[in-house]
Amino acid sequence: MTSASTAQSASGSATERTDDEPGTATGGAGIPAVVRRRLATVDARLDGRAWLATSVVVAIAAILRFVGLSGPKGKIFDEIYYARDAYGLIDRGVEWNYKDNGPSYVVHPPLGKWLIGLGEWAFGYQDAETNISVPGHLITTAPELGWRIAAAVAGTLSVLLLVRIGRRMFRSTTLGCAAGLLLALDGFHLVLSRTALLDIFLLLFVLAAFGALVLDRDARRRRWTRALEAGLDPSRPGRAGRPPSTWRDWPWWRLLAGVLLGCACAVKWSGLYFVPAFALLVILWEVGVRRSAGVRHPWRDAVLDELPWLLAAGVLLVGTYVATWSGWLLSDDGYFRLASQYPNHGLSDAPVIGPLINLFQYHRAAYGFHTHLEDPHKYQSWPWQWLLLGRPVAFYWSGEGSCGAPSCASEILLLGTPLLWWSFLPALAALAWLGLARRDWRAGAILVSVAAGLLPWFWFALDGRTMFSFYTAPAVPFLVLAVVYVLGAIASPAPASATAPPPSEQHVSDRRLVGGVVAGAYVLLVALCFGYFYPIFVGRLMTYAEWSARMWLDGRWI
Repeated sequence: MTSASTAQSASGSATERTDDEPGTATGGAGIPAVVRRRLATVDARLDGRAWLATSVVVAIAAILRFVGLSGPKGKIFDEIYYARDAYGLIDRGVEWNYKDNGPSYVVHPPLGKWLIGLGEWAFGYQDAETNISVPGHLITTAPELGWRIAAAVAGTLSVLLLVRIGRRMFRSTTLGCAAGLLLALDGFHLVLSRTALLDIFLLLFVLAAFGALVLDRDARRRRWTRALEAGLDPSRPGRAGRPPSTWRDWPWWRLLAGVLLGCACAVKWSGLYFVPAFALLVILWEVGVRRSAGVRHPWRDAVLDELPWLLAAGVLLVGTYVATWSGWLLSDDGYFRLASQYPNHGLSDAPVIGPLINLFQYHRAAYGFHTHLEDPHKYQSWPWQWLLLGRPVAFYWSGEGSCGAPSCASEILLLGTPLLWWSFLPALAALAWLGLARRDWRAGAILVSVAAGLLPWFWFALDGRTMFSFYTAPAVPFLVLAVVYVLGAIASPAPASATAPPPSEQHVSDRRLVGGVVAGAYVLLVALCFGYFYPIFVGRLMTYAEWSARMWLDGRWI
């Protein structure tokens, strides 16, 4: 980041207007200054100071996620399913029930379990119920580390991604690091990063796909800027009014986003909710760049130009998803794999097409399971409770151990850091208002992503489907971005309108100072809140009284 952009960091340019603005002054190469400003992107050159700050935040996240990762001992909560399925994938290529010596019927795609299985391959696996004990190929250590380390890596990488995405969106290293730090200090994210469940992998791939699309947006805007500098007249009809296209100008980041969304869907099908949402963002951003450049028909041209690339990304998505089932496709042992072993289920043993037909039937059966999942569970909750922390999930509980008191407690509770999570709803309301008032693409991108992660569950709630708070996981980074956006808005003055004079330098300086103090105090309070609840995020032994003091919503958190 250049010195000029560094100076912007305290103000948080999340509040810039990116629509049409009045102005006729010209910049370099004959491009009007207002057009150049609308098409501007973050300086992509390597900045040592920005990466140093990023490294500090990521180091904090890694320490919190890796230290003591092998405790508690044994499998907790749904690790009993996913750790076993992961070992079957590594051992036999399909999920396997070693107790009954047959294929397991599973209702989630395999990619997340493949990743868990890589950790088991490297560090070992143990299952007392089936008498399996396998040393690691790299290091023989506590077996719990084997099935949890992939989640810890995914959680740490997601913090890294959020720092860089926040920096690029807000044009501020300070705000990018604030986003990463808040995610690192979120108890919900921490617990998922230390447990062999699938949701942290879903979160990682969805966030990575979003980051790839933000990079695609910048790359396309730079492409238009170069074309305008070269003398392109965007008002001309047809190809004459569009930038030249070579293989170097292909939307490679968008195609990568298709692969990453395929990976997300291959962890959990709920990754599909982000596909139309992100496609909508691409179209809106392409319309915006054409409107800024002066194209006569931005909507028509954006759809015609970009639809083939979106379809190509969709093909990559489907191909990536099917590829993650390669263990099942290349094996004769998988559930529903051969028609001869499962008669009367509409399966086929025909070459090539047969496995695909059987895979489709497998998906039909799994979809039926999901849509009829209505069995009550003591930790189930509804979508309108999630951001309020209305019913967290207890992953682990033990009253055993010596803590210097008559009764002790050790718990792992999937609970978001309360101060952070109770900020989400006010932040979303402020984000919507600021986004409309300032016509800011960043606000729209965050809101669309949050909606993709949360709103579909409200629809499924109408059928009484059993749900859990960890379904919120892929929306959490975007909720954090909403909070950081508002912090940036507090620290920066509103952009000048066509009729109002720009704010004075003194006003801007005072606003940045006050906003910086408010934002810093907020992050500090979140850190203190996280520290207070940290024992119930990692299962630390404490007195029963200390544990009870942390059950703020007594009837809901127990």
